[in-house]
Amino acid sequence: MATTRPAAQTPGRRQRSESKRAAVLDAAETLFVSEGYELAGVDAIAAHAGVSKRTLYDHFGDKQNLFRIVLTRATDALMATVRTAIEQELTDGRDLREALTAFASRVVTDAFPSSDYATFRRLTAQGRPAPQLPGEVRDRPERLLEERFAELASAGAIRAADPRRAAQHFTALTILLALDARRDDPASAAGEPEIRALIADGVDAFLRAYG
Repeated sequence: MATTRPAAQTPGRRQRSESKRAAVLDAAETLFVSEGYELAGVDAIAAHAGVSKRTLYDHFGDKQNLFRIVLTRATDALMATVRTAIEQELTDGRDLREALTAFASRVVTDAFPSSDYATFRRLTAQGRPAPQLPGEVRDRPERLLEERFAELASAGAIRAADPRRAAQHFTALTILLALDARRDDPASAAGEPEIRALIADGVDAFLRAYG
């Protein structure tokens, strides 16, 4: 008796499958952010995406895995912003103070006000039972800066025996202080001079320790 083989997925079918997957991810992100992991049920996510619950399970397995994928997607979006800022601001041959100031300002201007960062913060702020990403995935944006600082140290631009600690210090002195200022002044218009001053002072403090 002839064996029945599954039909090859046509381009049209593949496109519909990818469209459904994207719709589920968008719906899950919306509900995980607005309702929280515990309250965002699979039925509601499937209905919001306009797909069957079976389709959701076929693509993602279960709610835990779906949350991890949504969180990974948000992390990757934030990482792309940080990578672009590093590549365009922390360039070889540029005055280091100017480069560090431009990088921190770029992250504060591009990342913090973005919906990607808001999504990342709301998803990572959810405690258990929401699944957590492994450290190597969660810390990807910070690792990008660590890698660039290692290159700067190797070239003699900064003195950093531990590039990871140097990156942590730089972030704390500049970006995190600016984030606190943004929280205190959500409109941010009146706070821009203060933010610029915080970043400039933080860069100076960093360079006194590592320059």
